[in-house]
Amino acid sequence: MAGKGFRGMGAAVLAMATGACASGAAPSHTGFLTTYEGLAPRTDVVRASVSQRRDEALASSITRLWVAPAEVFGVKDPVLSDDDRRAVMNEVDRQLCYELSERFEILEQPDPQAGTVRVGVTYIRPTHQAGSAAAAVANFFIPGPIKVRAPGGTGGLGAEAELLAPDGRQAAAIVWRRDAMVVGTDKPSLSRIGDAHQLAEPLGDMVGDALAPSDRALRPRPDLDPCRRFGPRVRVEGILAGIATGLYEPGLSGGRRAPESEADSD
Repeated sequence: MAGKGFRGMGAAVLAMATGACASGAAPSHTGFLTTYEGLAPRTDVVRASVSQRRDEALASSITRLWVAPAEVFGVKDPVLSDDDRRAVMNEVDRQLCYELSERFEILEQPDPQAGTVRVGVTYIRPTHQAGSAAAAVANFFIPGPIKVRAPGGTGGLGAEAELLAPDGRQAAAIVWRRDAMVVGTDKPSLSRIGDAHQLAEPLGDMVGDALAPSDRALRPRPDLDPCRRFGPRVRVEGILAGIATGLYEPGLSGGRRAPESEADSD
């Protein structure tokens, strides 16, 4: 009986989560982008709200990029400490740099002859720590990668990004927003930035796909990684900690910026 009751509760939570996902708020335009003209909503994305546009010819002419540091834009309420915001921004920088480096040559300094990517984080919703703790206990008894989260306790992340040609014209743009799922693969976290931090990875994936021309082949990784200043591409300790505890820990999963002297000497 207990097993049937648990399965029934799981089905109810899944239905509620699916409904919440389908009715998620569309991302708003904050004024960060140089223009919003031509942005169209994507209908093939389930877990996030996305609008994007790309001038294929102009984007195809850009092969070298300077990725400007991500900035917080339009987030009115100081819901996070400066350290927490900095950690989220660092992870956004890391994920975007690695994804874009597979499609463009990444420069370590601005260049007037190269393209520029601008990224503004426009939405940060903190993770509810008590709800995550309860979810971690519940998920201990549920095998597999699917996690059940407390409704109303999940965090989120939203951003706007654009690719600018050397002459300042917008070659591509994306407006993206996503909350962690009540039922899905997003791990609960005891950190207030747990969800926003781990959602930087799907943000990077989506930005890389949106800004690069559709026929651009993936680039081999150069011997001297242009994104090394953000830390390693993979944090094995974060993966192992997630497997052991079922929790996402930003301090173990995110990048750690290398000191300037170390980055220059690699």
